[in-house]
Amino acid sequence: MSQTFKTIAKFQYSSEAQIIKGRLEADGINVFLSDNFTIDTDPLVSNAIGGVKLKVLTKDALKAQHILDSIAKYSLDDEGNAIHCPNCNSTKVQLFSTIKDFKSFFSFVLGFLSGTLPFYAKDKYRCEDCNHEFETTS
Repeated sequence: MSQTFKTIAKFQYSSEAQIIKGRLEADGINVFLSDNFTIDTDPLVSNAIGGVKLKVLTKDALKAQHILDSIAKYSLDDEGNAIHCPNCNSTKVQLFSTIKDFKSFFSFVLGFLSGTLPFYAKDKYRCEDCNHEFETTS
């Protein structure tokens, strides 16, 4: 019987993928991560190569996807409370990357190498319901 894998999720960093991998393995699902070592070596290439891919055997894909769907994927504040959208008050809010294209990536790398990046940058969030982008005030 063929042992083929199916990608069921992609993550920006391997630490996120490792957490989900542990959860799926606890339920008896074999998990394989690809590109995690590359991203651990150089995190800036994550967007360029499509992130860390979490793969499971094709026969386990439906069960794994059901488990993934049961995990809360929305952002929480430092106290563990859901972050609310200031526009529609929804709690379906996710952290997102502001590096969207080559120009913004190049600007980030140039700022990083020249030491002109700000020491503190606020997190950017996007509401899944109304698509409103905002920063936290904390």
